[in-house]
Amino acid sequence: MNPAARRHCLPLSALLLSPLAVGAAPLPTALPAVQVQAARVPGVDPFALPASLDTVWIDADRTGPNAQLSEALGGVPGLLARDRQNFAQDTQLSIRGFGARSTFGVRGVRVLIDGVPATMPDGQGQLSHASLLGAERIEVLRGPFSALYGNSSGGVLQVWSAQGQAGDPWRLRVNVGADNTLSVGAQLRGAGKGIDYNVAANHFSTDGWRDHSRARRESLNARLGTELAGGRLELLLNALHAPNAQDPLGLTRAQVAADPRQATAVAHQYNTRKSVRQQQAGLRWTREAGAQRWQLMGYAGQRAVSQYLPIPPSAQRNSELHAGGVIDLDGGYGGLDARWGWNGDLWGRPLDLVMGVNADRQRQHRTGYENFIGSTVGVRGRLRRDQIDIVQNVDQFAQAWWQWSPRWSLLAGVRHSTVRFESDDRYIVGRNPDDSGRRRYQATTPVAGVSFEARPQWRLHAAVGRGFETPTFNELGYRADGEAGLALDLAAARSRSLEVGSKWHAQDGRQLDVSLFRADTDDELAVASNTNGRSTYRNIGRTRRQGVELQYRQPLAEQLELQLAWTWLQAQVRSPYLACAASNCAVPDTVVAAGSRLPGVPRQQAYARLQWSPGDWQWALEAAASSDVVVNDIATERAPGYALLNLEAGRSWRLQAGELRAFARIDNALDQRYIGSVIVNDGNGRFFEPGPDRRASVGLQWSWR
Repeated sequence: MNPAARRHCLPLSALLLSPLAVGAAPLPTALPAVQVQAARVPGVDPFALPASLDTVWIDADRTGPNAQLSEALGGVPGLLARDRQNFAQDTQLSIRGFGARSTFGVRGVRVLIDGVPATMPDGQGQLSHASLLGAERIEVLRGPFSALYGNSSGGVLQVWSAQGQAGDPWRLRVNVGADNTLSVGAQLRGAGKGIDYNVAANHFSTDGWRDHSRARRESLNARLGTELAGGRLELLLNALHAPNAQDPLGLTRAQVAADPRQATAVAHQYNTRKSVRQQQAGLRWTREAGAQRWQLMGYAGQRAVSQYLPIPPSAQRNSELHAGGVIDLDGGYGGLDARWGWNGDLWGRPLDLVMGVNADRQRQHRTGYENFIGSTVGVRGRLRRDQIDIVQNVDQFAQAWWQWSPRWSLLAGVRHSTVRFESDDRYIVGRNPDDSGRRRYQATTPVAGVSFEARPQWRLHAAVGRGFETPTFNELGYRADGEAGLALDLAAARSRSLEVGSKWHAQDGRQLDVSLFRADTDDELAVASNTNGRSTYRNIGRTRRQGVELQYRQPLAEQLELQLAWTWLQAQVRSPYLACAASNCAVPDTVVAAGSRLPGVPRQQAYARLQWSPGDWQWALEAAASSDVVVNDIATERAPGYALLNLEAGRSWRLQAGELRAFARIDNALDQRYIGSVIVNDGNGRFFEPGPDRRASVGLQWSWR
């Protein structure tokens, strides 16, 4: 199987991506050309563990700009990764419906990059500093075992870069496409004189498909390793600079019909935009001695964000409690993680244990300014908010795997999390009172699963677990009753998850995975009001997410392969509540009945890829489809479903000095009009972010050793 044909591998990496991982030794699987980081459980195939986990391999034959992770995630069932055509906002990411309500960043899904959290202790995360150029694989964990990551783990996504090996190729890559899109990158990977390295730098720029959507990003990612004190020490570095990414905002249905490429008028008027600068470093030391394993990891970083919003001056002048139309965030974050593992026997049967502790902390200086000076808008005016926000967590965890019979095994774990919020208000002016406050949340999240070997190539599993999700600082920022102070009365959402599944991996490469799942949540967090650019949140009661995931791979010939993925997901309200029916609503006035759909979640998703790789050529036909999506709580608006067709072609030339590869891609080859993403419960009725029409890109890649 060539590397391109295994871009989307089925669940073959066990729970290494979990903070409660049970090992780290590479183990060959039934696919002879693939090696994965599997659980250290002697004699057990990785796919036999009771979890839904997909590994997406990022190989050198990828087409496209490599600008966003969503480019690589189309074939993962249960996962929704929407390209917003808006680099001022992050990719929309949800797993089994968790995280779908997020209007910016990543919410309800835990994100890690080379083991370093990209999700802060309050549950707010981002993907912008992840690099496809330096990545080896992306691992996606769904279902009950996600809860072992702690707060806001409705699912888990991890990006892993490759460890450099002697003889690895160095790469230069350039990709150009429509709308003056340019991506230029270099990757240096290898090993020598006791040090291995993987360094990737990338420049990306575009004028954007929509008006007022120009963006530029520079990123650097590095993984350096060496042997130290009988173990392995790794240095993980990351830097991102994304200045003045223009935000075209969402559109109303009428605006989409008139011109889907337009930006909302206020986007031009206020020059809505966002700048991000981030630097971080991490150190990880691992050691194995006999039956024992140790790992110590620490990281620290700095992130600054400045964003200009289209909030009218009248709304800011008429409320002393308004925080203004310019958001400025600047602060540091960091954390420590320590764990110990042991493998041996219990009553003569294999047993593997791991336990540990981790702590994370973020300190953020949040300021707000008016976005006007006199009659000039879109500029930074006088101060309206000044506070120090601190959130930190301390977690303890333990996990055990035990094969109590030749065909049965048990995987069980528990995590206890304590999350503390503290806000120090430094803007106490006139009728604006002291909004300082603090809140602590605690939860214990147990999870357990069993796996049964029905036949050597067929595994059945079942798993149950509990999870929780605290409000983020953004959701605590304003009270729903309009009074001053933080919304410290918000409770953490609590969930109960169940999954049963079947995994069948034949020797000839055929694979079929099926999962049935249900997650019931109490105290679901949702928008309470959205007026004058200010959103408030509340707990709405009970919700349910249940569905089926299917994934199939079929080699049709030696160089021809078919991959299919399908998801059916029913995400519903289980307790009626009141919601806003009108734009800029301050007081909920309309009943959302039990059985209503949760917004932002399509009922069905489907994906198909047919790839043919004769000799030095590669051809691929890719199709992606989604059913309609409700965009607000009361379901008065929805984005219609769509189906897209994409085409790929590539050709390689092996030369004496290296390998040259040319590639091309056509997205939306049938030139369909569709809504690429939605802004859930937008207060101005601008719910829709249209997807682009037919787009083409071409590229060259030069690799040498």
